[in-house]
Amino acid sequence: MDTDAVAVLVAAASAGSLSAAARRLGITPMIATRRLAALEHDLGVRLMQRTTRSLSLTPEGETFLPFAQALIEGEAAGRAMLRSSTAGASGLLRVSAPVAFSRKIIAPLVPALLRANPALRIDLDLTDHVVDIVATGIDLAIRVAPLRDNGLIARRLAPSPRYLCASPGYLEQRGAPDTLEALADHDCLALTGTTHWAFQLDGQERRVRVAGRFSASSVEGLYEAGLHGAGIMLAAEWNVRNDLRRGRLIAITIPGAAPVDLSVWAVYPTTRLVLPKLRVFVAAIEAALAPP
Repeated sequence: MDTDAVAVLVAAASAGSLSAAARRLGITPMIATRRLAALEHDLGVRLMQRTTRSLSLTPEGETFLPFAQALIEGEAAGRAMLRSSTAGASGLLRVSAPVAFSRKIIAPLVPALLRANPALRIDLDLTDHVVDIVATGIDLAIRVAPLRDNGLIARRLAPSPRYLCASPGYLEQRGAPDTLEALADHDCLALTGTTHWAFQLDGQERRVRVAGRFSASSVEGLYEAGLHGAGIMLAAEWNVRNDLRRGRLIAITIPGAAPVDLSVWAVYPTTRLVLPKLRVFVAAIEAALAPP
């Protein structure tokens, strides 16, 4: 069986069209169409219903798809195992990660990672939205949040503690809150649509209503505004550690209360295959997040 043709079926089922599958595989739509037709001829069944507007698996295609996915993943795993251990990771790694995390953690580690693995390529999708990694062909998603049980495979990479912080200029002008209730008297920089922040208070989780004159759809917008004195932000340690160290931001401590911590997760579409390119990338992120 031609694995190149099987790869077209797998990619088309995931992407929803032959043209999108062709782009993902680096071939022309005509070649993708021919390979799928050859696979159907080889198996003696129609695997996909194709019209000018839609593409869908036939019942036979639905039955065959898990075997096709296992075949493609098995071939990739076999090739990876046969590579010299000194050759490093190889191939294209598609990663989705939040904008701020990509800028602060991922982008700085990319040059060393590519130097150590000359055959590795990385395509980083910077987005603060949850991406369907199966449908988009993403190999790995980094998420900083409480993880919902969504059927994907997740590995916790590190805790993500958070701090209340503000610029020295803001605190000189407005002072620092010393209770959770005092936050109501301050400009709090929250994501668009966010009305509460979560804290641990005397062993109990407490949600505190916050408001301010500026909100943003991205953490990056809140960070830049907070750095320039717009208000108090609830920020991840990895995002503000250098600013706290250099005094550009000051951590605000409220006695007995602490922001609820999150976690950094690596999310995979499948458990069947963890290629070297995934392992070296995740290991680099873990090292970057390790306490100094």
